Amino acid sequence: MTIKKYYNLAKKKLFFLNRSLTGAGTKKTLNIIQKEFPKLRIKRMRSKTKVFDWKIPEEWNIKDAYVIDKYKNKIIDFKKNNLHIVGYSIPIKKILLKKELFKNLHFLTKQPNAIPYITSYYKKRWGFCISYNKFKIFNKKYSSKDKFKVVINSSLNKKGSLNYGELILKGKSKKEILISTYICHPSMANDNLSGIILTAYLAKFINSIKNRYWSYRIVFIPETIGALAYLNKNESKMKKINFGLNICNVGGKGKFSYKKSFQNNHFLNDLIKEIFKNEKINLKEYPFDINGSDERQYSSQFFKINICSIFKDKYYDFKEYHTSKDNLKFVKAINIFKSLSIYQKLI
Repeated sequence: MTIKKYYNLAKKKLFFLNRSLTGAGTKKTLNIIQKEFPKLRIKRMRSKTKVFDWKIPEEWNIKDAYVIDKYKNKIIDFKKNNLHIVGYSIPIKKILLKKELFKNLHFLTKQPNAIPYITSYYKKRWGFCISYNKFKIFNKKYSSKDKFKVVINSSLNKKGSLNYGELILKGKSKKEILISTYICHPSMANDNLSGIILTAYLAKFINSIKNRYWSYRIVFIPETIGALAYLNKNESKMKKINFGLNICNVGGKGKFSYKKSFQNNHFLNDLIKEIFKNEKINLKEYPFDINGSDERQYSSQFFKINICSIFKDKYYDFKEYHTSKDNLKFVKAINIFKSLSIYQKLI
């Protein structure tokens, strides 16, 4: 299967799933990946399990969420775009005045047409996300005395679980390279549908290498808490890994960049720069820091795994980041392919 077919499959089956740290959308995502790669093992850890000084949150699922105005119009509808709901919103069914509703609306004044991506994993609250332009229309249209029917049909299950995918591809050596990507972001194409697609395809590429030297540990996890849970469950195995890759944000329109590992003199940094030099591609370099993705967990003091990431539009650095504008128009299969070719050369 070509990367374009992978991307078309992902557009059709993965993009619109409501993925979060836990829940049905995340499980379905893993099941779809497993169909493409049967060797993938889907595992789980119970909600409320302590992982270092964190706890796995309750399993969150949502069936519907909407706001209805006095004219019986559904003015906000989760089923039209799952970014309309604050992730992990608690269930609610109330009649609220405009002021009470508007306290729980989120928007971006600097990006008036975009719906923001907001979550509340560890604090029990609720909210809706809308464009600033829509907020202005609502604010003008409705008076302070107007009432709204607010419904969030969600659930939080203390007996639920966090699910992740694990794939071990053995080589001649027992030494392993870690490859990790996160699966928790819904309805955003660069962050991180692109990473899921590239990692799945890269796994197929690695599996096709005959007589490979290295062994590979490839994981599909919810960001941050998923990495912590995986590290906690596989502590002795992870402490034997020397280096790895965190794959995300690889399908944007912008330029290539990479984030260095925490050890400046690690050979992985030099190898990445050498590949881009050979390809005659300008490469922007970012130093290691804890503001980012799962490299902060893997590289923490207890594990000290050198992790690099190669990006095509790095998180934080493109205006569409964490909004509805990071959509299927923003990401193209050809851009994921360009990133894939770099990762293949690196392997």
